Amino acid sequence: MMRTPLVRLFAVALIAFSTVPSAQQKGGVYTAVVDGIIHPVAADYVRQVLEKADAADAALVVITLRTPGGLVDATRDINTAIINAKTPVAVFVGPAGNRAASAGFLITMAADVAAMAPGTHIGAAHPVAGNGEKVDDTMAKKMASDVAAYARTLATQRKRNVGLVEQAVIESRSFTEQEAISAAPPLIDLIATDVPDLVRKLDGRTIRRFDGRTQVLHTSGAATTSVSMSWQQRVLSAIAHPQIAYLLLTLGTLGLTIELWSPGAILPGIAGGICLLLAFFAFQVLPVSYAGVMLILFGLALLVLEVKVTSYGLLGFGGVLSLFLGSLMLIDSPLPEMQIGLRLIIPVTVGIAGILLFLVTLAVNAQRTPAVTGASGMVDEIGTAITAIETGGIGRVRVHGEIWNATADGPVAAGAAVRITAVDGLRLRVTGSDRSQTRVVPVV
Repeated sequence: MMRTPLVRLFAVALIAFSTVPSAQQKGGVYTAVVDGIIHPVAADYVRQVLEKADAADAALVVITLRTPGGLVDATRDINTAIINAKTPVAVFVGPAGNRAASAGFLITMAADVAAMAPGTHIGAAHPVAGNGEKVDDTMAKKMASDVAAYARTLATQRKRNVGLVEQAVIESRSFTEQEAISAAPPLIDLIATDVPDLVRKLDGRTIRRFDGRTQVLHTSGAATTSVSMSWQQRVLSAIAHPQIAYLLLTLGTLGLTIELWSPGAILPGIAGGICLLLAFFAFQVLPVSYAGVMLILFGLALLVLEVKVTSYGLLGFGGVLSLFLGSLMLIDSPLPEMQIGLRLIIPVTVGIAGILLFLVTLAVNAQRTPAVTGASGMVDEIGTAITAIETGGIGRVRVHGEIWNATADGPVAAGAAVRITAVDGLRLRVTGSDRSQTRVVPVV
């Protein structure tokens, strides 16, 4: 499980005006799905679902849970909402092939009814640092002890197997549905194939609430209301995905880089800033290796320096390599769901490097292109002497259909071709020239 500072204020600010779809049926069954990392957005979603169910006097809330883990603080928020809910809450780990690991295990233990589908597993709740960095042994023991005590509290109140719950935290042990139901006392209450099967099996069942009260569930014939995330919650939840966060980081940095190259473009700077802010929000949720972030930024800086420093490609190569290695190190987690695959890293690295090197090439070409306007654009132009010009003397020449006063570095005969070497205010400095040396100005 990951421990990082709360970013709830950001999430709540963006979804404060959103509402969970309402339902008016009294005594019905409310269902919700939490699929992904446990973070503040998921906590707000669960809390809103429970508030709606309580307001509608629902008979039961079923939360289908599929997660590799998440934030401890968000997990505690969800469990607090479950414990304080007036409506009984069942957490269902399913369908087959899924799991509720780490934070999901603690949420399952906090539920009034814990259920699993065949072919699922729970457990592996050992805490890790939220930024993915290794911590010293003392801090690691403190973190594990704190989470283990919290897990034991939940298991004791719910009359579940305290020893196995502690093993899931301290030893990162996981349990299949059969191991969980056959333990003495069991970790879960029953096995169901799906939510309708769970609702049928719970009809008439007496459950024990967190405060010790008993309650009989009446779910036969109850209308089922599915409560989905609002679009604001779905957007925020999608942002907190490793691959999305990675794309936001690279695109945001690229946008700001383009803005620095071309001040006043505005759009790249605005888009880049928004992408970086969203990426930083996601990094508060994900186990990010800041060494990976620094390598990515360093790689982009090297690619930018290619326009200023002559390195014969060394800076560009180093930038691409640093960008690639940083991308590999960005997410520090053993969970497959948290990894950024090479199928994304390679195209993004090549694409970003190609864009930056293309912009560098344009900048270099622009610097090398001779000026064609203004005083500097007159230099090396070929004209014709209207009058003879003595060395150091003053005469007149025709250039671009205009007549200029000119001084020459050597004698120039009337009618001879001259080449402009400098512009001193309104006077040209010229020297004799062969017309075959006329400069060709490129047209683009």
